[in-house]
Amino acid sequence: GTGSFGKNFVKYLLENAEVKKLIVFSRDELKQSQMQADMNDKRLRFFLGDVRDLQRLERAFNKVDIVVHAAALKQVPTLEYNPFEAVKTNVIGSQNVVDAAIDQGVEKVLLISTDKAAQPVNLYGSTKLCAEKLFISGNSYTGGKTKFSCVRYGNVIGSRGSIVETLLNNLNIDKVQITDLEMTRFWITLNQAFDLVMFALTNMEGGEIFIPKISSMKLVDLFDCL
Repeated sequence: GTGSFGKNFVKYLLENAEVKKLIVFSRDELKQSQMQADMNDKRLRFFLGDVRDLQRLERAFNKVDIVVHAAALKQVPTLEYNPFEAVKTNVIGSQNVVDAAIDQGVEKVLLISTDKAAQPVNLYGSTKLCAEKLFISGNSYTGGKTKFSCVRYGNVIGSRGSIVETLLNNLNIDKVQITDLEMTRFWITLNQAFDLVMFALTNMEGGEIFIPKISSMKLVDLFDCL
């Protein structure tokens, strides 16, 4: 993907991993062109496409060793009003990734999941839990040739659309709405997220859900800090 995680992870891989070819698969042509201009690396390839399109995924995964699946619709309130769009991308799209990876003989496939998949209370969390189930069950069809695993973590600090970014961009805001004063969130930095992904790719045997022990805080404490 070409969101904040995807863009920074691509940069991390180019700088820290022995990469022969790195394919960025997303549906945002503007962000792809910006990334291409910013990074200007001959190892980068760009595929326009959507995880809803199995045929396009089949083409993108040809002769690929590792896939990191981070594509998802993730805005919780928006998805409550557009539920089937969430299903098409987060659930059907994830199954398409599984099918394409098996058919193309990809060695390792890792799903980027979320803490909200644990006992989900909203549609977003429910679709990510379903995606996890699809990935784990994908191992049953491969005979060990393609391994599927998941990583599950919390809010990436400062990521696009996050509460931290929103507050930093609106320092003069007088009121915020929260559901419960006792509400907590798990937090992870981008570098911690990258390290977790690399750990999972190195150690996965297929079928794991990697869940790190990370920091948490009450949202009211976050507001006090700002």
